[in-house]
Amino acid sequence: MIELKEKVAQFPPSPFQNLEVVTTLGVGGFGRVELVKVKNENMAFAMKCIKKKHIVDTKQQEHIYSEKKILEQICSPFIVKLYRTFKDNKYVYMLLEACLGGELWSLLRDRGSFDEATTKFCVGCVTEAFDYLHHTGIIYRDLKPENLILDAEGYIKLVDFGFAKKIGSGQKTWTFCGTPEYVAPEVILSKGHDFSVDFWSLGILVYELLTGSPPFSGADQMMTYNLILKGIEKLDFPKIITRRPEDLIRRLCR
Repeated sequence: MIELKEKVAQFPPSPFQNLEVVTTLGVGGFGRVELVKVKNENMAFAMKCIKKKHIVDTKQQEHIYSEKKILEQICSPFIVKLYRTFKDNKYVYMLLEACLGGELWSLLRDRGSFDEATTKFCVGCVTEAFDYLHHTGIIYRDLKPENLILDAEGYIKLVDFGFAKKIGSGQKTWTFCGTPEYVAPEVILSKGHDFSVDFWSLGILVYELLTGSPPFSGADQMMTYNLILKGIEKLDFPKIITRRPEDLIRRLCR
């Protein structure tokens, strides 16, 4: 990776002088993600093209800067790699590792749910990523199937570090963030939170992978938050979740 970073660092300020677009991997309100390759070489990357106007309109300047800073500092086989950033008048570009296995969310949607073995593998990959991040002092705060992508060998990697934050040992943070169905009670109650919110969201992920939907989901955000605050002990688990994963979910979400 170091050699690749050094090579990419030699690219001129305009990324498309050295890169050519192969295909579009995804489009969203933020912009688009392109599969790009180095001209005349067999080296591929994912180029996240973020509209500057979108960043300003949604007040995401701090999140984008934080994501860039954190991704530049970390290196794990279970986290997508950032090789370089660029910018022009309209876009901010993030040159990322190309993971062409697709989103875990798309796979889950197509299959409906996963068996225990597949779920265990997915959760194992996420646990490795969390273990690395937490030992580095970083809290992730945005776990969900949409933020998990597969590489060519089928291993899962974390993407989208807009809500990630570095905190000291024993410290808490109070920012309200995350996807409603995955938000921990202490975030909703503004009590201050730490690394434990990532483990809460891991329990929610286990449930969703085994059933196809998260355990707490209301007609709107407030109803979802109210269900979360009632607690996991009020939840009737479906029979598809056997005793061992149920015990794990209850321990993670207590």
